[in-house]
Amino acid sequence: MVNPLEQDHVQVETVDADELREAWSVLAREDRFEGFRLLPRVEAEDFFMSLTALDQAEILLQLPIDQRRSWIRMLPPDDVADLIQEVPLEERDAILAALDVVTRKEVTALLLYAEDEAGGLMSPRYARVRPEMTADEAIRYLRRQVREHPETIYYAYALDADQKPIGVLSLRELFMAPPDTRVGEIMQTELVLASDDLDQEALSRLFRDSDLVAIPVVDDDGKMKGIVTSDDILDVVQEEATEDMQKYGGVEALDAPYLNTGFLSMIRKRAGWLVVLFVGEMLTASAMGYFEHEIARAVVLALFIPLIISSGGNTGSQASTLVIRAMALGEVRMSDWWRVLRREIGAGLTLGAILGLIGFVRILVWPTRDTLYGEHYLLIAMTVSASLMFVVLWGALSGSMLPILLKRVGFDPASASAPFVATLVDVSGIVIYFTFASLFLRGTLL
Repeated sequence: MVNPLEQDHVQVETVDADELREAWSVLAREDRFEGFRLLPRVEAEDFFMSLTALDQAEILLQLPIDQRRSWIRMLPPDDVADLIQEVPLEERDAILAALDVVTRKEVTALLLYAEDEAGGLMSPRYARVRPEMTADEAIRYLRRQVREHPETIYYAYALDADQKPIGVLSLRELFMAPPDTRVGEIMQTELVLASDDLDQEALSRLFRDSDLVAIPVVDDDGKMKGIVTSDDILDVVQEEATEDMQKYGGVEALDAPYLNTGFLSMIRKRAGWLVVLFVGEMLTASAMGYFEHEIARAVVLALFIPLIISSGGNTGSQASTLVIRAMALGEVRMSDWWRVLRREIGAGLTLGAILGLIGFVRILVWPTRDTLYGEHYLLIAMTVSASLMFVVLWGALSGSMLPILLKRVGFDPASASAPFVATLVDVSGIVIYFTFASLFLRGTLL
């Protein structure tokens, strides 16, 4: 049977790459491969290069072993390392065996790093020159490197005899220099470097602050190991943002796209947090049970429970969202906790006063206040107003401090999810509300 991926002169059924790309997310694994198999070879190559590492791995594993070599060798070493991390352990040796010797060594070295470190994200292929070269010699030398590895030309790095970076220059600077000018005379010696164990979040901030297209990666001895490019870090930023959003929604981070995640895996990742939150909400029921006599004597108090605890939960969610995002961007550090606390005390009191005033006025101007709330409606209004102020204050403090506390003990701040903060404030909000009710209504309704 003729393979359409390798034959250009045989009339076979084909599919349109744009149509396949549009339908890709909803197709089953087998249907994806069938559509890919029917692409003309040139379009299939472009399509394969545009896929995620997970999708590339799924395609590769369905190809016959004798066809894998031509596809895996299209990828640069860092992309091959990403792909290998997506395949089962028992398949990895076969994938590595399909690589040429040089690339295999490069990929094996990359796999020694954690995938969320600079070493795991870098490409070991980069343009290098010697500082004693003339501009003309450097251009000829770079031309040979481009023919071998065209994807790595962003900047040219000057290395010393120990393979340590001592300068960098752009191709524009190199081409504009007089032919006999030494590289050492035109290179910039102030370098932005990343250690090979630098976390990907810190690396993304380094890119943001430096505004560079590529950053050199060095080991503990200062030797250059490779470069991380802005393309790589954009993927990291998207991955980190997706993971944080999922955690913040009270879901364990997914390992694959939503539609590609297995049903049981999805249930497992969602059930854990739901169980924790459900147990937390049981404490709310327990708190209400503790005040059952107050509720029985003044049933009107139960009308405002959802209003008060939801206001506190909403405020806590707002505060945690702002602090988690500020921490992710490097705007807030753990040492800033006191500044955050002071800021949220002021914000919580102000927001609580606004909502408390609205609640107070709402009870006073309600047309049927005497019938609905009874003769002590003014005391009820004071109870609701004061409770709102302090529950909102508590929500702001809880939502802002919890991410910092989690970071302090080594957990991901994004675990301070909106549902978790809301559940925490629900329980304490009940206690605050009935404490003020006892204070204002004792001797009247209570």
